Amino acid sequence: MRYATALAIVIGTCLCMAPVPVLRAEDAAPKEFTNSAGMKLVCVQAGSFLMGQAEGGDFDERPVHKVTLTRPFYVAATEVTNAQFEQFDPGHKELRGKRGFSKADDEAVIFVNWHEAAAFCQWLSKKEGKPYRLPTEAEWEYACRVEDPSKTRRGGPRRAGTTTAFSTGDKLPAEYLKNQSLAWEPKPVSLTVGKTPPNAWGLYDMHGNVEEWCADWYGPYEAADQTDPVGRASGDMKVTRGGSHNTPVEYLRSANRLGTLPEDKHWLIGFRVVMGEAPQAPPLPAPAPPFWARDVRQERCEWPAPPDAAKPHFAGPRKYVSIPAGSNGPLFAKHNHCPSITVCPNGDLLAAWFSTNTEEGREMAIAASRLRRGTSTWEPASLFFKAPDRNMTGTALWWDGKDTLYHFNGLEAAGTWGNLALVLRTSTDNGATWQARFIDPEHRPHNQVISGTIRTREGFLLQACDAVSGGNGGTAIHVSPDGGRTWSDPSAGMPRPDFKAGASGGTIAGIHAGVVQLLDGRLMAFGRGDAIDLHMPMSLSADRGKSWTYAAGPFTPISSGQRLVLMRLREGPLLFCSFTDASNDKNPKGMTITDAAGRQRTVYGLFAVVSEDDGKTWSQSRLISDDGAGRKLNGGAWTSNFVMDASHAEPRGYLAATQAPDGRIHLISSALHYEFNLAWLKAPMPPEPAEKAQP
Repeated sequence: MRYATALAIVIGTCLCMAPVPVLRAEDAAPKEFTNSAGMKLVCVQAGSFLMGQAEGGDFDERPVHKVTLTRPFYVAATEVTNAQFEQFDPGHKELRGKRGFSKADDEAVIFVNWHEAAAFCQWLSKKEGKPYRLPTEAEWEYACRVEDPSKTRRGGPRRAGTTTAFSTGDKLPAEYLKNQSLAWEPKPVSLTVGKTPPNAWGLYDMHGNVEEWCADWYGPYEAADQTDPVGRASGDMKVTRGGSHNTPVEYLRSANRLGTLPEDKHWLIGFRVVMGEAPQAPPLPAPAPPFWARDVRQERCEWPAPPDAAKPHFAGPRKYVSIPAGSNGPLFAKHNHCPSITVCPNGDLLAAWFSTNTEEGREMAIAASRLRRGTSTWEPASLFFKAPDRNMTGTALWWDGKDTLYHFNGLEAAGTWGNLALVLRTSTDNGATWQARFIDPEHRPHNQVISGTIRTREGFLLQACDAVSGGNGGTAIHVSPDGGRTWSDPSAGMPRPDFKAGASGGTIAGIHAGVVQLLDGRLMAFGRGDAIDLHMPMSLSADRGKSWTYAAGPFTPISSGQRLVLMRLREGPLLFCSFTDASNDKNPKGMTITDAAGRQRTVYGLFAVVSEDDGKTWSQSRLISDDGAGRKLNGGAWTSNFVMDASHAEPRGYLAATQAPDGRIHLISSALHYEFNLAWLKAPMPPEPAEKAQP
C-alpha cells in the first residue's frame, strides 16, 4: 500500500511538472500518455548527465560538462508525422514526396523550418491546454543517452546515462541505418517512425531517420556545470540533433551537434515535441566576438585622390590566411580555398574563404580575416559563417560603395556542394555584425557562389553561381533589380546548353565565371571548362543574363585549382587575371611578353591583361609578381609550394579581387594577397637578371 501511494504521488508530480527526485529503476517505469493529436508521450525523469563527447567526435562537443535537469518532462515517443503536422497545416500535404521522401501518413514530417515547428507546438499547446514546445539541446541529449535501467544496481542510484558514441554502445546496429554515406544526391528511403528499437525511455528514432529541431541557438559549450541550460542568448543557427538518413553514421552520435538557419527546410530535418514548462535558467551570453569583428572603426574613410596614380605601385605578396598548424575546428589548417575580398566603408579590407579538411566535408566553415586600414599585416583568421555540420561551399563579398557590405554564401543540406541553398548576409557597420536571409532557399544546383558580384549601370545586382557541381556545365547568375531585396534566376529549369561557337543557351559557358557589363549594356563572361576550339569560352548576353551566345575567347583554358578574375576598373579599362597554363598541362607553354628592354621572353603563371577598348583587344600582359630574383612561397590549397622570380608567378589558385577608391587593386589567391595599381599593370615587366637573360 505504501508503495502504491508513493508511486501515485510520483506519477502525479511528473504530470504537473514539479521537481522530483530521480526515481530508482525498480520504483516506477516512465509514464506515458497519448494526446488528442494521436501522439504518444513518455515521462523522462529528472537527473544529471555528462553532455558532449570527450574523445573523438567534433570540436564543438567539448568541453564535456555536467548538466542537471531538475524537472521531469514528457517527450514524444516518435518524431512528428505527416498526419500529425497536417492537422495544424493541411497545406503541407503538397510537400509530401518532394525529392522522393516522406509520402505516407506515418513517415516523419520534413520540409519544415524551425519557425513552423515552433508554431506547431503553440497550436498544440492551445489545442491541449498544456505547454508543448521544442526540446532544449540538453534535454534532447539527456533523453538520448538514457541507460538501460536493467543495468542499474538494484537499490543504487540511477546512472546518469551512456557516455558511448551511441545509446546502443560504440556502434549503431544495422537496423538503424538508412543509406548512411556521403550522398551527392540523396537516395529516397522510408522515414516511417517507430520502426527501430526504442531506447530505455521508450523513445524511437533518436539516432537517425531525420534530424530534429531543438529550441536552442547554437553556440560553443562552456566547462562549468549547468542546471536546466537553454543554450545561448542569440545566434545565427538553431540546433538540430539526432542525425538523419543519407549521411555518414558519425553524424548520428548522441553528442553530435548539427544546425542551420531557422528558416531552412529540406529533406533531412523534422522534429519531435516535448510537453512541460520551459526551463527558466538564464541563457549563456554571446561568446567573445571573432578577431574580424573586434573594435571595428565606424568612421567612414575619406579616401584621398589616388596617390601618384601615374606611378607604378606593387606590394606583396602577403599571406592573408593565418590558421595555427594542426587546427581541426572550428577552422582547419589542412585546406583553405575559394576566397573573396572587399573594401569596407571604413577603409579596411575584409577577406573570407572556406576552411575544411575535405571539400566535400560537412565540417567546412567560412573563415575571415581583416586588414585594417593603415596596417600591412592581416589579422589571424577566425570563424565568419557556419551552419554546424553543413557544407558551406562558395563565398562572395561586395561593397555597394555606400554603407552596406554584402556576403553571399552557399548552404548545403549535408556534405558535398551538390544541393546548396543561397544565403545573403548584409552588414551596415563595416562587417562587425551581419544579418542573414535566404535569397534562394531551395537546395539545388545554381547556388555555388562565385566571387565577383557586380552592379550594372541600370542598378541591377548580379551574382554568379556555378550551375553544376562538376568541372563543365556552366555558370548561372542571380539577378536583383532592387538592391538585393528580391532575386531571380533567369536560367532556372532550362536545359544545359551545348557550348559551341555560335550557339546560345541560358547559362554562361564554363564554371567559376567572371562577369562584366560592357559599355553597350551587354554582359560578357569568361569561365573555366567548356572550352571552345581549345580556347577559354567567352559568353555574351544582351538581355541581362536570360540568354547567352558563345564564342572562343582569346585566352588559354584553365583547369582544376584555378579561377580567373574579370572586372571593370574605376579608371574604365577591363582587367582580366588568370594563368598562362592549365594546372593539368604537363608541358606548360607560358606566355610571350615584351619586357622593358624590348626583349621578348616567355613567362609562366599568374598574369594580368588590360583592355582599353571594352574587351575587343587585350594588352599590357604581365605577371603578377614582385619581379625578384627568386624565392619560395606557399600558395596554400591546391597551389602549395612554388618559386616566384622574374619569369615565374603563382601557377594556380582561386582568384578574387576588389579595387579601393584610391585606385589600389587588391588581388588574392588561395593564400596570398597582391596589391598594385593600373600604372603598374601598364608598365612593361623589367628585364630578367643578367645571369638569366636570354641571348
